[in-house]
Amino acid sequence: MSPRGFKRQTLLPSMILGRRSAWFVLPGLVLMLLVASCGGSGSGTTPPPPPTSSVTVTPQTLTLTTGASQQFSATVKGETSQQVSWKVNGSWGGNATYGFVSQDGVYVAPSTVPPATVSVTAVSFADLSKSGSATVTVKANSGAHVVVAGGSAPLSVVTFGSHAFTATVTGTTNTAVTWQVNSITGGAAPTGTITAGGLYYAPHSAPVSTNPNNDGRTTDVIVTAVSQADATASDSVIVTPYPAQVGSFALPIPLGTTGGNGQDTTTSGSSTYCCGGTLGSLISRGGTLYILSNNHVLARSDQASLGESIIQPALIQTNCSTVGTNTVAHLSQFFNLETGPLPNVDAAMAEIVSGAVEPLGTILQLGATANGGQPTDGTPNPGPGVAPTIGRSVAKSGGATGLTCATITAINASVDIEYSKGCNSSQTFDIEYVNQVYVSGVGFSADGDSGSLIVTQDTADPVGLLYGGSDSDTVANPVAEVLEQLADPNSGEKPLFVGDDSVGPHIVAACSIPQPTSSVSVFLTPAQSEAFARNLPAATAARDAHAEELLALPAVRALGVGASLDHPGEPAVLLFVDRRAVRSGIPAQVDGVRTRIVEGDSFAQSGVLTPEQSAALEQTVPLPLFVSPVSEAEVARARVIHEGHSGELMRRSDIQAVGITSSADSPGEAALLIVLIRGMSHDPIPAALGGVRTRIRETSRLRAR
Repeated sequence: MSPRGFKRQTLLPSMILGRRSAWFVLPGLVLMLLVASCGGSGSGTTPPPPPTSSVTVTPQTLTLTTGASQQFSATVKGETSQQVSWKVNGSWGGNATYGFVSQDGVYVAPSTVPPATVSVTAVSFADLSKSGSATVTVKANSGAHVVVAGGSAPLSVVTFGSHAFTATVTGTTNTAVTWQVNSITGGAAPTGTITAGGLYYAPHSAPVSTNPNNDGRTTDVIVTAVSQADATASDSVIVTPYPAQVGSFALPIPLGTTGGNGQDTTTSGSSTYCCGGTLGSLISRGGTLYILSNNHVLARSDQASLGESIIQPALIQTNCSTVGTNTVAHLSQFFNLETGPLPNVDAAMAEIVSGAVEPLGTILQLGATANGGQPTDGTPNPGPGVAPTIGRSVAKSGGATGLTCATITAINASVDIEYSKGCNSSQTFDIEYVNQVYVSGVGFSADGDSGSLIVTQDTADPVGLLYGGSDSDTVANPVAEVLEQLADPNSGEKPLFVGDDSVGPHIVAACSIPQPTSSVSVFLTPAQSEAFARNLPAATAARDAHAEELLALPAVRALGVGASLDHPGEPAVLLFVDRRAVRSGIPAQVDGVRTRIVEGDSFAQSGVLTPEQSAALEQTVPLPLFVSPVSEAEVARARVIHEGHSGELMRRSDIQAVGITSSADSPGEAALLIVLIRGMSHDPIPAALGGVRTRIRETSRLRAR
């Protein structure tokens, strides 16, 4: 358990699972916690969706041996939300007798045959009266039998921590086992790794689910021991990696921890819902210290009154009760989401209670050093913060995922964010923001990280205030606009970030500790799809039609056809370019087909290549970074096109963000990032607009976290 005092809770019978939620599994019990994603307002309301007609669980029936596991999925008919919570024989999360089920719907059979048939049930978040079930028959394995010690209950392991597992094998003389995490032998950094001897190392942040039944939330993992003598014999344990940031802290509290408004609850009949987020950082204005977070975390999405209590930990950690919490601040000012003047920000500040908050603004795990593999706490670099830049490495400490690291994908992003009007409300509102910071990558944030301060990895300078995201992406207000909108209404004085002046700029050491959950250098891998195969003849024809003029360009050595990186799954004309030559005159498209530049020092072939030659030559050069630095001149060129086209693009129902990023098809060149809503039909998007390349990305719906 966390040395910072992570508290155990039980699930109140009256507390029903809410619309936005995450499971935290502790030894011996299962707890559903509702996380911050509530609140917000906009130009109009969306009527509640029609009643759920049914929930179907797949597969419907199956037989498993003791200790085996099975992935279930649920389809919620009549709702846009596919999010569900899981039961086993009427018990949330299951029990030792009938087996356990993870947040993502992975059922783990018990190590002994249960006294009755097992029922695995999915309950719709959107309509709690609707559920669907599957039937599981558990039988003894005919060969070896594996039992993992401690597997009779889910287990929690703090991020950056470890846990030693042991397994007993009977029924065979070979007692060796192979250890897996989420079916991967040895595991992987995002979910944790495990040695051949069973020592599990938790990831450096809580893993985030992309499963439609649980997307955008932190999730658990499955640790499995498989008999090396009999591959049909195994036993599994559900493990929840949790960050220290979810704990309850003694006064004065550090920041980057879970917290929120003490009144952020909703009662409907016998059901009580509550929300919370992250107490992000400390700011100072006029000699007074304030906690900075989001409006929808501190001010209940415009519904709060000044003076309301801000508590730590959040209600989501205390079963919707203020018992066991500390009042650490009182709401002082917030930007009104519905009526505030442009530019829109999702921000609020709360004056601290004397002695309740660490006065230097210490943020968990944000320090410049590590001790025994654990990151130290630290403060941001004090002052006004810095402007975001494409490709800048950043970090954040949040109440859901903990300390995470990534790079800025896009700046100047126009984004459309969906809010719920009140905690767990079915009424939704959209707010469009401009000039936002956009970060791509699964795991950088999850529901409950709202309010986190995003800082630069190399200097710990504040750069963004996190408030929303999807299953793979994160959005934040630039700090300059946040401070501007939280200026003193009377004097105009803007707040500044508080930090340790004696330390000043410093690295965030957690991002360089071995086995980070998010690598600073993420490389792209070309992908092919049905669309690739369908459009490949057109790409080949475009290459051949323009081969003479393209090969006449000074830097071009050869031509081929391959996958576009700016539009994954689509083909592109490949131009193999000498990286030492002056690169000019290369078009972004030919006959509507994207071009992709492959840079190298030398190439074994030249001219027009066969598909086999093109693929082989492509393998001789390094893959490009997911995001690469872009010059100010390139950003300025793209900004003109962004201003001219972003409004038109954002009016499309399938587009939820348009920003300025780097092109992956042409390194060093700016591009317009166009973010589509996954699952919707999409009209074609040009390969370039006004001479600026477009870069396509699909994610789930962007929502307030």
